[in-house]
Amino acid sequence: MSLIAIILTYNEAENIAACIESVAWADAVLVVDSLSTDGTPQIAEQNGARVVQRPWKNYTDQRNAALRLVDDEWVYFVDADERSSPAQADEIRRVIQNPDIAGYWVPRHNFIFGRLTRGAGWFPDYQLRLMQRAKAHYDESREVHELVLLDGPAGYLSTPLVHHNYRDLRQFLGKQDRYTDYAAQELFREGVRPRPQNYVLQPLRHFLWRFRTLKGYQDGLHGLRLSLLMAWYEFQKYVRLRRLWRGSR
Repeated sequence: MSLIAIILTYNEAENIAACIESVAWADAVLVVDSLSTDGTPQIAEQNGARVVQRPWKNYTDQRNAALRLVDDEWVYFVDADERSSPAQADEIRRVIQNPDIAGYWVPRHNFIFGRLTRGAGWFPDYQLRLMQRAKAHYDESREVHELVLLDGPAGYLSTPLVHHNYRDLRQFLGKQDRYTDYAAQELFREGVRPRPQNYVLQPLRHFLWRFRTLKGYQDGLHGLRLSLLMAWYEFQKYVRLRRLWRGSR
């Protein structure tokens, strides 16, 4: 069974070489680059990857385009700030011998602000990344937090990807701002209108879900801060949804 690792990039010069090295066990590596300006494509080629440049539309569009660019039986999507391992390579080589499983959920170890984070929803943080190319595509109605549609059952890997998620608070806030805009736009397209209680109850529920149910308390003050930040962005989602409805008038 042939397997190709695919990495989507945009200005990932500081990450791409180490990422490619971590998946060098794959039969090939494809980098689908969104017209980077920092030398990412050149670094990727120097490290043995095939590079295709393509303008960015959204995550789903880019991943579906990547699937159309290859003819390997199996595809493994890895982000530039993620790292595979020899142990994971051994497990993947073993499980892809079973053609009855269409894809696999992969756990991740998330390092946030340089700290391994095990609570508040960041572990095991399963992502459907390993899939049979002919049995998978992404739901085109989802532009962010993309959804894989499999023609067959899915399994679970036990060895995690290492995800160097957010280096610092500034990067965290920048990404969450973009994700919150996407989330508000999705609710708007679905016709959801914010209600007064949403501004209080939804952030409160989100905080309790992350800190208590998802055991953010296990990470101490780090987990408390992350849970509060995510509750704040839950509040912001409804604020931005309200702005979209006002603008539509």
